[in-house]
Amino acid sequence: MDNVQQEVTAIFIRTRALLQGHFVLRSGLHSGHFFQCAQVCQQMAEVERLATLLIGKLGDLKFTTVLAPAMGGLVIGQEVARQAKSRFIFAEKDNNVLVMRRGFTLAPGERVLVVEDVITRGGRVQECLDIIRKAGGQTVGVAVLVDRSQGQAKFPVPCISLLEMSYPTYPADQLPPEMANLPAIKPGS
Repeated sequence: MDNVQQEVTAIFIRTRALLQGHFVLRSGLHSGHFFQCAQVCQQMAEVERLATLLIGKLGDLKFTTVLAPAMGGLVIGQEVARQAKSRFIFAEKDNNVLVMRRGFTLAPGERVLVVEDVITRGGRVQECLDIIRKAGGQTVGVAVLVDRSQGQAKFPVPCISLLEMSYPTYPADQLPPEMANLPAIKPGS
């Protein structure tokens, strides 16, 4: 683990954003670990630091707009946009599908960075990519705090993460005994 990963892990542990137990993820899979980024997002100094680190990993990606899926990506997306001096918009659920509302639009060819807190399968990020494509924008990349997909989340643009954590996930009918004995918590994402 490099220095950035160590620092990010320490931030998540210190703010109680990395939890242990038995959790049901938004994907429906179960895990013994859960990233509750809402905990770290209460601490604006930590959010500012995480955004600084994330922007530092973007290299030469050029964008004018940040699009974040609600709820998880809102705080970190807005901070990335603030530091990058770019526009910030978000997609929100309507009948459990992400859409742009509130008058948000994208200009043809507008260069967009998608920012999310945690990905497991990458479903909400993919929905954002679809929104950008349908609106005529150009996605330049995806930036996430934590990629827990174990390399399974694939996108047609670069995906940059501060932390890659490969905690195992399980279907409900294939839980290890030690986890099956704990009550399942669905903390929300």
